[in-house]
Amino acid sequence: EVQLVESGGGLVQAGGSLRLSCAASGFTFDDYRIGWFRRAPGKELEGVSCISSRGGSTYYVDSVKGRFTISRDNAKNTVYLQMNSLKPEDTAVYYCAATNYRVTTINPLRYNYWGQGTQVTVSS
Repeated sequence: EVQLVESGGGLVQAGGSLRLSCAASGFTFDDYRIGWFRRAPGKELEGVSCISSRGGSTYYVDSVKGRFTISRDNAKNTVYLQMNSLKPEDTAVYYCAATNYRVTTINPLRYNYWGQGTQVTVSS
């Protein structure tokens, strides 16, 4: 059974940090690119960051560049999203997802597997 399980969300003050984890099982993890997405209240799903299967290529949406860092540990089947200098507008449910698409992409339609999400709330 394929599973992606996010953890690490919570409530933090503006300027604080959180590290999200995405633990994967049930598929060949290092064949898949992993993305982080978020859905804020009343807004559409947004691609935040993604990482290639070996970690050599990453992408960030402009609004998080310089503040968020994506990484992966293929030995642990886990991807991380380090989020620093958090802002109230980062408040959302964060999802990780996996794709075997041939290039690194942040298009959610290209992603095969999805986690259930973890809530991140940033207070002002």
